[in-house]
Amino acid sequence: MLYWGNADQPLDLTTMQDTADFTAAAALDPGTPRYLRVAGEVASPRQLREAASAATGRPYRLLRPGGLGLLSTLISITKTLVPASNDVFPPWQGMQYLRNMLSGEAKLQGPLDNNRYPGLEWTTVRAMLAANR
Repeated sequence: MLYWGNADQPLDLTTMQDTADFTAAAALDPGTPRYLRVAGEVASPRQLREAASAATGRPYRLLRPGGLGLLSTLISITKTLVPASNDVFPPWQGMQYLRNMLSGEAKLQGPLDNNRYPGLEWTTVRAMLAANR
């Protein structure tokens, strides 16, 4: 399990389908507040390693190639060498997203609104990995 920085940094993870289901329910709800916070599961890189091992039956290890400073440097180099200004998703954009997640900057603050629509079931990391083996 490749990660940068801290193996215990909590990450908010949600499948696209779960996001779409929640968004549809919120769109039909006349009392939807301006801001909603949802995460199908909150897990650290260490917990993701455990989930991957449990879902596949194969042991996974943690691999930390460096800290967030090194990742930021690699992003800058990639932006310089491959700016891809006309691409919808340039190569460095995924790296930037990962850095923001692993730094904690993207971590939702406050209580999650996952239980707002009781009919929705959230997909766990383990279930998603097991289904896509």
